[in-house]
Amino acid sequence: MASALARRAGGSPAAALWAAARGFASVGSDIVSAAPGVSLQKARSWDEGVATKFSTTPLKDIFHGKKVVIFGLPGAYTGVCSQSHVPSYKNNIDKLKAKGIDSVICVAVNDPYVLNGWAEKLQAKDAIEFYGDLDGSFHKSLDLDIDLSAALLGRRSHRWSAFVDDGKIKALNVEKAPSDFKVSGAEVILDQI
Repeated sequence: MASALARRAGGSPAAALWAAARGFASVGSDIVSAAPGVSLQKARSWDEGVATKFSTTPLKDIFHGKKVVIFGLPGAYTGVCSQSHVPSYKNNIDKLKAKGIDSVICVAVNDPYVLNGWAEKLQAKDAIEFYGDLDGSFHKSLDLDIDLSAALLGRRSHRWSAFVDDGKIKALNVEKAPSDFKVSGAEVILDQI
């Protein structure tokens, strides 16, 4: 995320070096190491949560040995997320799979039950895996968290996407504002794989 921090700090090389020194993820780094000890919650119904004893999924199980496209967004049921971001990946799933992608993952600072209902409403569960970052620790570890209290959302995620190969970040795209949808869609990441 050094490049994201540099953009937010006016593009200063010093800001990028400072971010790298703090251990945030960036192109070339290991996403699991950047978020040590973090697990995500796979989208599910309440009954599925009870049946699995509210299990979580360690990041190593999601990324190691796999080619993954992951994208983060401010939240389920929000405008750009519902109308553009998720549909861009749903509509391009065959192209992503044809490039050797093992899984396409959407992650948001929501609980897994909200994400499950939203994924069903968008009819995207067969194409995309949805994971909740319930307390925002994944996004905070990657320096991709943002305070959206002005929109009554609290701490959330920036809008972003990444191509991760065996845990290593190969491409990373972070929007300048949560309402932007210019660099984090499937069409952009397809050209980066």
